[in-house]
Amino acid sequence: MRLRALVPAALALALAPAAASAAPSARIVGVDSGGYPELRVTVVAPPGARSPVLRENGAAVTGLEALNLGRAKSVVLAVDRSQSMKGRSLLDAVAAARAFVAAKTPADRVEVVAFGRQAYALTGFSSSTADADAALRQLEPDARSGTALWDAVALASRRLAKEAQPGHVIIVLTDGADVSSSASFRSAVAAAQRAHASVYAVGIAGPDFTPAPLRELAEDTGGTYHQASSSAALARVYAQISRTLSHTWELRYPTVARPGDTLTLTASFAGAGRDSTSVRLAARGASGTTVAPSLLPGRVWASPVMPLAVALLVGLLVLLAVAFAFASQQGRWVRARLAPHLSQTRRAAASHRKRERRSLLRGLFTATDGALANVRQFRSLQRLLERADLPLRASELLYICLGSAFTLGLLIAVTVSSPLAILIAMAVGAALPVAFVKVKAAQRIKAFDNQLPDLLITISASLKAGHSFRHAIQAVVDEGAEPGAKEFTRVLSEAKLGRQIDEALVDMAERVGSKNLSFVMTSVTIQRQVGGSLAGLFDMVADTVRQRQQFTRKIKGLTAMGRMSAYVLVGLPFFIALAVSVLNPRYMAPLYHTSSGHMLVVAGLVMMGVGSLILKKMVAFRG
Repeated sequence: MRLRALVPAALALALAPAAASAAPSARIVGVDSGGYPELRVTVVAPPGARSPVLRENGAAVTGLEALNLGRAKSVVLAVDRSQSMKGRSLLDAVAAARAFVAAKTPADRVEVVAFGRQAYALTGFSSSTADADAALRQLEPDARSGTALWDAVALASRRLAKEAQPGHVIIVLTDGADVSSSASFRSAVAAAQRAHASVYAVGIAGPDFTPAPLRELAEDTGGTYHQASSSAALARVYAQISRTLSHTWELRYPTVARPGDTLTLTASFAGAGRDSTSVRLAARGASGTTVAPSLLPGRVWASPVMPLAVALLVGLLVLLAVAFAFASQQGRWVRARLAPHLSQTRRAAASHRKRERRSLLRGLFTATDGALANVRQFRSLQRLLERADLPLRASELLYICLGSAFTLGLLIAVTVSSPLAILIAMAVGAALPVAFVKVKAAQRIKAFDNQLPDLLITISASLKAGHSFRHAIQAVVDEGAEPGAKEFTRVLSEAKLGRQIDEALVDMAERVGSKNLSFVMTSVTIQRQVGGSLAGLFDMVADTVRQRQQFTRKIKGLTAMGRMSAYVLVGLPFFIALAVSVLNPRYMAPLYHTSSGHMLVVAGLVMMGVGSLILKKMVAFRG
């Protein structure tokens, strides 16, 4: 009887090791070193496992950050909608993705990205399943051929980089190879690594399907690759990914190893086993530059003495820098005290170098003026500078425009990679200096027009007192304000040099650009040719100019509402487009990412331009 009781116990003891070996254990599925010196280790743990421990070459790592993707994460579902997915494949893919969305945890945030010939986001990130489910149900095959796989990964990575959730996951599904992306495979991998995103790639097997790029993409980003024999197996694949993510941990830490070193990483969970893997850090850093081999082994850099040694070295360098700074200041003080007692050779040489540089620039500007002297636009630019009263030549303004264009274009090129945006930025940069000069010229003309009636009254009063016309102009110079006094001073200077005063006045009217002044000069020229009372003429012309100005102000007041309506009608479409793009990017995506949307944008801009011209003609007044 006792023997019969011992047999089951013996069998249980014999089967205990086998049962323990069959129990689920921790498993390292990926290591991402693209963000060196930070490493990301993706570990699939048994359900319910806690407190992960990570060791590097047998030593516990410092600065470990453990993220449980099963609790909260941001997920991008990238679904292939190319023509090869048309039919049953796309239906099964949509059904599997919808099931994945329905089974997510409440804290997960999901976004849907579709890609065919182009990649674009269908929804924004949301913890609700309604938007993602509705976008997936409306997904249809692309009418144009192409598969922008790497563009989809890069787009999803850029959007994930803005998410505050600690866990970032991309699930990308495709049945073919990339054929229409502007981004390369390496740039897509780099974008995912910068966003700390793990890519779970799903491939549908077929005669022309090659899984190698997707497998490499998953390995380089700490994800896994899954292959479905047909679209009917996608539901099972998505369910498997969902179960894996529910107990997947992402471990991040800064490594002390150097590029080129081989590491042995061991991940363990209390009571859940452990797993080890070996990884060799690439000989290139995250920026792609070659890293010089270390003169000291990694264990020396990891020793507790090394921080103290580095701190002492930095302190010594700071002290040396301070000493050199004081020494240079002392030498400068000595040279300043001795300079008055030494020869002027050095100062003369420095002054000579400055004159050479100035003469070189002056020669460049003179050559430009000579080469473009007969160009009508160049002469107009010089006339515009004279009206604005700026101490510049047309050639100098031209080089300022070129410098502004290249500076703004370079700034846009650093932030935006679009050639069209760079060209637009360069055009805007070149136009900004000219626009500034035009504004200054318009302000000066307005100031001159406001002074003109008073100047004419002053000339008339001088003539009535018995002074000559030249003395009347001199009275304007003595009693007037800028810019009128400066312009009439130039007229008197030209008259002293032998030029006819009538010609000088006509040239002043053309130089200033005031229509009222041109009207006055025409009246004066006619009167001096036919004779008559010049003082009475100036009184009459001053009254006429004042009435014209009052009428112009009245017209501006009456058309103020129309001009404001024009401003609102022109600016309202841009404001609405910006607001809707911020509130609901998915709604505006077809306008920005499809050819039909581009045609609508161009047509809208053309119609707005025509309408603006019509409104401008309606409210414009030519006195």
